[in-house]
Amino acid sequence: MEPALQPQPQQKSSFWQEVDTLRAPPPKDVAPAPKLGSEAPTSPKLPLADGRPTLVVFLRHCGCPFAEKTFKALSTISSELSDQIQCVAVSHSSPAATERWIPHVGGTWGVDVVVDEERDLYAQWGLGLATTWQTVGPSTIYSVFRLGLDEGIWNRPAESGTRWQKGGAFAVDGSGIVKWAHISPTADSVPDLGAAVKALGFEPPVLNHHPSKSSRKVADQGIDIKY
Repeated sequence: MEPALQPQPQQKSSFWQEVDTLRAPPPKDVAPAPKLGSEAPTSPKLPLADGRPTLVVFLRHCGCPFAEKTFKALSTISSELSDQIQCVAVSHSSPAATERWIPHVGGTWGVDVVVDEERDLYAQWGLGLATTWQTVGPSTIYSVFRLGLDEGIWNRPAESGTRWQKGGAFAVDGSGIVKWAHISPTADSVPDLGAAVKALGFEPPVLNHHPSKSSRKVADQGIDIKY
């Protein structure tokens, strides 16, 4: 007698995945954002101890066009200044969703990707939840269309994460001191990573293009995601 087949968990449709990203996530205790000149928060999940200055970018959910624009800028910096600056992107989408999203936005190049589904790192760095106005206000919705029309970056399917999570970025020097910070006041607020690079003492590359193929590092070689 053949064994009975075990029922498989039903996969959510893309519609319900999108709905899930609109649900309010559990509240977290959010620490004050690190101030300029203070020591950066430390965590085994986010090592900053290789001696190089570090750019840490906390993404909104994978699928957000503003997260995509930010990640592309970070990947350019990671390619052009790989010997000078460590680049880290933190995602709160699932490892699987993050790994599927990255090739669609150009690959990691030299960016280290850390998945923080519970948003503990976000909270540790002072990044809480946004309000409805900050997330879907009229100016933000208009910016979505402008980004798509002007730069060809549109919304992609959101498989996991939450649309309410604030994004941000920080520049930390080789001694672990915060030299520059940006906490996005609205969903469409994209950090000026060129200014972050300057705060670390380097000349930023042009950030409105992809890295050259000659400097490509990771995009075709699989994605190393830490979680």
